[in-house]
Amino acid sequence: MKLRNIIALVIAMAAAQVLYAQDGCDDDCKLNSNLAMIVNVPVNSTAQVLGTGWGGVGGAGYNFNQRNAIVGEFLWNRDWTYPGALQALEAVSQTGSMRGNTDLFALTAGYRYEIRGRLLGGYLIGGGGWYFRNTWLSEHVTSTPGIPCAPAWLWWGFTCTSGTVTPGQTRGGFNSNAFGANIGGGFTVRVGGAPNRLYSEVRYHYAPTKNINTQFIAVTVGIRY
Repeated sequence: MKLRNIIALVIAMAAAQVLYAQDGCDDDCKLNSNLAMIVNVPVNSTAQVLGTGWGGVGGAGYNFNQRNAIVGEFLWNRDWTYPGALQALEAVSQTGSMRGNTDLFALTAGYRYEIRGRLLGGYLIGGGGWYFRNTWLSEHVTSTPGIPCAPAWLWWGFTCTSGTVTPGQTRGGFNSNAFGANIGGGFTVRVGGAPNRLYSEVRYHYAPTKNINTQFIAVTVGIRY
C-alpha cells in the first residue's frame, strides 16, 4: 500500500512538472503526460474468477511529432472476486464468509499513432512491459484430496495434478509476474488551451502469469498534456 501511494505521488508530480515545462508550446510539445481513472473488465480465463474493478494510470513520454509518440505508464487496478467464485474454497475451509481481492500492477512502454484535429482527435496505441499480480484471501485454505481442479483454485496459487488439486497446499495469497503486451485506441477532446485534452481509451492487456493468464480490458477516462 505504501509503495503504491509513493508511486502515485511520483506520477502526479511528474505530470505537474511536464505541464509546467510545456507552458506555451501549443500542439508542438515534445513531452507528454497523462493521468486517468480506469474501469477494469476481466476477460477470458481471468473473468472466471474476477469481477469488474477499478484503478488508475499515469505516465509520461516523448512526442516525435504530432502523430508519433512513445509513452511510459504505471497502471494499478483493484478487482474483487465475483459472487460464488470462492464457494469451493469456502467449502474446504468450512467458512461461509471468505473474501478475496486482486491487485494488478503494470509498468509499460508503448508507441502511439495519433491523428489530431484542433478540437477532436483519435489514436492507436500498443506496447508491452512488466505485469505483477497480487492476490489476497481473508482466510488461509489447505487443499484436501479429491478436489476437482478449477480456475478459482489456480488463481489463488494452488497447483493441480491429473485433474485434481494437489492436496496439502496452504494458501492465503499468491503473487505472480510476467512480461506482457497491450493494444488499444481512443479519442481526445481539447479542453482549454493546447496541449490540454480529455481522453477516453479502451485497451486490452495480456500477461502469461503463472497458473492463469492475466487478461483484462481497461476502459480509461482522464486528461493528457
